[in-house]
Amino acid sequence: MPSRTSSSHSNLSPPTQRTPPLQHSITNQSARSGHSYHRPSCQQEECEHGLLSPHVSRPTSSDSNKPPQTSSNDGNAQESNYTPTHLGYEPQHTESGTGGAFGGRHAGETDLRHGILGDAFADGVFGSGAGNQLNGANDGKDGRGGGGGEGDGGPMSTTQWLARRHGVKGRRVMYLAYYFPFLQWITQYKWSYLQGDLIAALTMASFYIPMSLSYASNLGHIPPINGLYSFVFNPFMYALLGSCPQMVVGPEAAGSLLVGTVVRGSVDSGHSGDEDDANHAAIAGVVTGIAGAIIFVAGLTRLGFLDSVLSRPFLRGFISAIGFVILVDQLIPEMGLNGRAKHDPGGVSHGSSAAKIVFLLTNVKFAHGLTSGVAFGSFAIIMVCRQLKRYMQPRFPSVAYIPDRFVVVVLSAVFTWRFGWDKQGLDILGTIRSSTGSPFPFRWPLQPSKMIHIQEAMSTSFLIALLGFFESSVAAKSLGTGGSKGLQGISLSANRELVALGVANILGGCFMALPAFGGYGRSKVNASTGGKTPMSSIILSLITVICVLFLLPYFYYLPKAVLSAMISVVAYSLIEEAPHDIKFFVHIRGWSELALMFLIFAATIFYSLPLGIALGIGLSLLSVIRHSTKPRIQILGKVPGTQDQFENAEDNPQALEFIEGCLIVKIPEPLTFANTGDLKNRLRRLELYGTTSAHPALPRVRAPEHNKNIIFDVHGVTSIDGSGTQVLTEIVEGYIDNGERVFFCRVPKENSPVYRMFEKSGIVGKCGGPRHFVKSVDEALRMTDIESVSEFYRDHPEEGGG
Repeated sequence: MPSRTSSSHSNLSPPTQRTPPLQHSITNQSARSGHSYHRPSCQQEECEHGLLSPHVSRPTSSDSNKPPQTSSNDGNAQESNYTPTHLGYEPQHTESGTGGAFGGRHAGETDLRHGILGDAFADGVFGSGAGNQLNGANDGKDGRGGGGGEGDGGPMSTTQWLARRHGVKGRRVMYLAYYFPFLQWITQYKWSYLQGDLIAALTMASFYIPMSLSYASNLGHIPPINGLYSFVFNPFMYALLGSCPQMVVGPEAAGSLLVGTVVRGSVDSGHSGDEDDANHAAIAGVVTGIAGAIIFVAGLTRLGFLDSVLSRPFLRGFISAIGFVILVDQLIPEMGLNGRAKHDPGGVSHGSSAAKIVFLLTNVKFAHGLTSGVAFGSFAIIMVCRQLKRYMQPRFPSVAYIPDRFVVVVLSAVFTWRFGWDKQGLDILGTIRSSTGSPFPFRWPLQPSKMIHIQEAMSTSFLIALLGFFESSVAAKSLGTGGSKGLQGISLSANRELVALGVANILGGCFMALPAFGGYGRSKVNASTGGKTPMSSIILSLITVICVLFLLPYFYYLPKAVLSAMISVVAYSLIEEAPHDIKFFVHIRGWSELALMFLIFAATIFYSLPLGIALGIGLSLLSVIRHSTKPRIQILGKVPGTQDQFENAEDNPQALEFIEGCLIVKIPEPLTFANTGDLKNRLRRLELYGTTSAHPALPRVRAPEHNKNIIFDVHGVTSIDGSGTQVLTEIVEGYIDNGERVFFCRVPKENSPVYRMFEKSGIVGKCGGPRHFVKSVDEALRMTDIESVSEFYRDHPEEGGG
């Protein structure tokens, strides 16, 4: 049998035995530098190699105080037994000069408190000595005999170790300021910020306080004052807990419309009267409270990544459908047809948008002239001002401060009072008061007596929470943290945003407010008019409180047609971006995206809003599942003229060399239960056809001889779960049973979780031991040559030359 170190393979060293970890020496220089992280190759006397990482083994305090040992013969430093942890050996978790042992995921001992509660809670509440106290070790005392200090003793988290290493003070307060951003930004607040925040709050109040009345009365079908509550409590609470300084939360058209669907559903089912404002307000509080609870729990369980689940086509189709629904809904009060709609035998007030369009076309002759004139005139004025602002703002930024909508509201109320339009059939808001008589009535939304409403509102509240979080995420990501001239040290966090929005809406639900989330348009107005800090939200809340307490009588003559016109402008803004997206997807031939948009839009228009939402979410989730469960394995070919360069053979098969007798398969992703279900079928297609694109009805076109050696390039397998390991084990066993050799290349290092799973499952042993796990595809190919030659001489000993 020929030697495996023959001349033709002299550069190959098959890993028949893994080289044991090297025993690094600590030189005199490292001893002088005061730590044992020193690289043996470093010649510097003072260095900081390894000091920035808590993942290395640190010396004991006693070791660190020992002078360097020298030989009596030559005075040279003797070798120590220091072993870096990255080679897979357990570190010594004892006290060092920096204080505290590292207790993170690389720790040798289990720290239950950090593992269960997380770094922030365990370090902030119990201190870093929690681990040792739990495990019966020293009670917070370090290796120097001291104790009681913050972070002394016990396994330390990565954060706590780094904070201590770099001298960060107030480490418990550090966590508190992170989760309560108010403590961070209030200490940085300057008087120079106040002018901009005050102007921004006044500008937003002039725009959005009348808008909140519109959302409540026209979309939510609740008393108008409940719309104001959304600007009393929610912005204030978000200013305390939110991580985006310039974002302002408030009621939105989509959420208000969904609240209205629950209220109308309650009326249809007989659980509420058509004019029962108190019960309608209570239902709105239930919807808002449940939405807040859902989003709050999502934040606690760290589900902030869900803002990337739903696709852009879904959001665009749904938002455009909502805009269309609102536009059609508002045409009925704008034309003065509310009375006819309520008494319509077909129940058009609670029907689909298509039914309302038919109703409008058949009843246009009964439209009220004054109401239509006020509504469409207000709509035209606001749209003209909107376009003029958009045109002039690049040259004259101050035009953003002009409160055009507020002027329209004031003038319409004045004209109605002066000319007696209310006596000519124009509907007005009239007296605005709380349904309970108290300016700010408190009512816990999740009462057992409201259980029937809770059941009706659950699905709608979930959708409100989902859409509100998505819109808030878009606004927060667009605004950021205010730039270099704003507040410093505040970082955006999707999970903290969920908690802040959840708490704000739970509080709003207690006062029967509309759901309130971050709106991009409103927040952009805040930023463009000088708002730099959350103080603008607090001032907005105070202005709204003043309105509720003192200014409500001045809204008496405000025409409802004007409020409908303002909502129609918002609905138009929701629709106007759809043509751009449609044009883009047509240009790139994104037919599946266009089909999704059309299905959501059609289902919403012709049937109902909940069906459109359910259909869109269902199709989006199916798309995500389909994408995540599809294996992306590739067959590789060698680039001609290169030593170790391999590419996907399906992309350009004519330009690559195929290795005879070898099937080289690249797995470029982690293996989980989701994407391994179809892995066997995909591999079978590679074996039979050399591609995963061929239909399985095709007869075999790839000779079995080309699959004698199976080489898996698993560089992309950064993690693998139990299901993935089981499937891969069965695949390897099948190849071995068929007499085929299996090799793995570019496997994660020996002490990695992936390699340990390979060992525990028996994959390493079934393949032929560690020697079948090599560093590169080219090395695996050389190993196949060696195995083939060895097998040949084993089967034909007479050819061995004696």
